[in-house]
Amino acid sequence: MLTRRQLIRASAATGLLAAVSGAGAVAMADTTGGGPGNPDEPFAVPLRQARVLRPLGAGAGGGRHGMGYDVYRLSPRETDVAVVPGTTTRMRLFNGEPVPVIRATRGRPVVIQQTNGLGVPFAMHLHGGHVPAHDDGHPDDELLTGAGRVFYYPNDQQASSMWLHDHSLHAHAENVYFGAVAGYLLTDDFERRLPLPKGRYDVPLYLRDAKFAADGSLVYDMGGFMNRPTVLVNGRPRPYFEVAARKYRIRLTNTSNERAFLLQLGEGDEMTHIASDGGLLPAPYATRALEIWPAERQEVVIDFSRYPVGTKLVLANRIAYRGEAPEVMRFDVVRTAEDRSSVPDRLRPVADVGTPTVERTFVMSFDAATGAHLINGKPFDPERVDIRPRLGNTEIWTVHNTDTKFGIPHSMHTHLEHFQIVDRDGAAPAPGEAGWKDTVTVMPGKSVRFKLKFTDYTGKFMYHCHLLGHMTMGMMGQMEVVDRTARRA
Repeated sequence: MLTRRQLIRASAATGLLAAVSGAGAVAMADTTGGGPGNPDEPFAVPLRQARVLRPLGAGAGGGRHGMGYDVYRLSPRETDVAVVPGTTTRMRLFNGEPVPVIRATRGRPVVIQQTNGLGVPFAMHLHGGHVPAHDDGHPDDELLTGAGRVFYYPNDQQASSMWLHDHSLHAHAENVYFGAVAGYLLTDDFERRLPLPKGRYDVPLYLRDAKFAADGSLVYDMGGFMNRPTVLVNGRPRPYFEVAARKYRIRLTNTSNERAFLLQLGEGDEMTHIASDGGLLPAPYATRALEIWPAERQEVVIDFSRYPVGTKLVLANRIAYRGEAPEVMRFDVVRTAEDRSSVPDRLRPVADVGTPTVERTFVMSFDAATGAHLINGKPFDPERVDIRPRLGNTEIWTVHNTDTKFGIPHSMHTHLEHFQIVDRDGAAPAPGEAGWKDTVTVMPGKSVRFKLKFTDYTGKFMYHCHLLGHMTMGMMGQMEVVDRTARRA
């Protein structure tokens, strides 16, 4: 078993582990079974593979390459599903199923027809998508109950693992908590040519935490992840997954409201980290602990051929709170299989976005007097535009987290554009942050700098903390991307 010191060395060390090792901070779990308050036993149910949706139809033309487009229906509604064995749970799900997945191809747009079947407003956001403002899921564009609309996603960006979730003004945290999320996996020719695991060996896993009442119903409160002891993977509590003794590409997405994970495989066995939010890293690297904060995506290749058939490997969260079970899921090696896949020494280079011509600073803080979470001293105001980036400009953003008194982490998520991390408190980014990102977590008293370039689309877009309780309490800003002739703001 890895010691805490070894885990700290093995992590990407973006600041989370400073909290793990700090006095009075997150404690390692010392339990080995289901912790108090958990309605489930670990590994009692099999993993549910996320279902890949089939298009309702297709259209000719569309997109910059004229490849045609695919049409889907993706509507949220309340549905009773089996989550905890022996009970049913009322959830808010797309098409009535946990985490459906759309697999799309670069250059072939996707059109989504949607009707809001919930009793609250809903605004669908493609997290990580480079899309026009009208289709971005701005809170101003939320659908009321029974209303419908069509979304258009151009898919003119490089391959990456994205996801869909609510971005309504007031109901977003609750809707996400009750399950209204979907996967969106975009591929392209560059990625397809690589010898990475494909097909049934390319597996998306959607992680989250939850709290269940004795009758199986989900309990939602503002107490955050400390009151949500059950981990769900693809909507199943701590499942087991039967795998072959070969390599798998595992795509991890953290859809929790606030919960972070520090994932360890087995006794600290190596995983090969290959991708993050915006797609493939420049180069793979071996890691023994994988950090993943809310909204982040991390992809690894796990080689199960190292283990004899019959091996059972636990994937555990090493920052679980005391009283919580650390298990996330279990991989059961049940058969042999041919494997012609491999991980190249080089993956995808990161293009230079140019020299920044604008610098901006964002201070994230908590106001104890009002309970508001603030950016640059202000809570979100839908009537206020905070910044006006100009199309074609490269900017550098510095994000400071000043909440040292309360020890509160914050994150920054930018809509429209991915970014490149320049440094954390002056230190170069770790290998896992060397690729494109759209969400970055900043620990108390720390800072991060990143650069991004605004391209293609003008209009209003959001930037905000993706710890959804913080976002609910005001930690959002609004930017209006304007054309080159507009006055700088």
